[in-house]
Amino acid sequence: MNSVFEVHRTIRNVLLKVLDGHSLEQLNKIPDGFSNNLIWNMAHCVATQQVLLYKLSGLPMKVSDEFIAKYRKDTKPEGDVSQAEVDEVRKLLQETFDQAILDFENQLFKGYQEYTTSIGFTLHNIEDAFSFNNFHEGIHTGVIMSIRKLV
Repeated sequence: MNSVFEVHRTIRNVLLKVLDGHSLEQLNKIPDGFSNNLIWNMAHCVATQQVLLYKLSGLPMKVSDEFIAKYRKDTKPEGDVSQAEVDEVRKLLQETFDQAILDFENQLFKGYQEYTTSIGFTLHNIEDAFSFNNFHEGIHTGVIMSIRKLV
């Protein structure tokens, strides 16, 4: 799992660099041809990671239900986020990564509710979930890299 964790860390570090390199206005801008923005994609990565790892393992998520509802699959920005919300996303990008690794190492993930993703890949256990999460965050990192060129 070390390489899976290293990929996760790398993705989150890329997201943090993009976050830190853009103004609040840039983070909130939705370019023509896109349905979301930089900050939504980053927060969506956090929300999805929490669902894939914690909710499907039957464990309490580390973010609020409101955060999940705002950034889960099939949502889009409903308005500009504040600097305080950006600061929260920045904190969560780091904290949820650190906590997930710690919880895995401490063997907190005991059971897992099998789940078939929207692309048809079935997650059978927490290892599958960590691997798929990297794939998912990689997709959104690609979207983020496209959006950042337009804002």
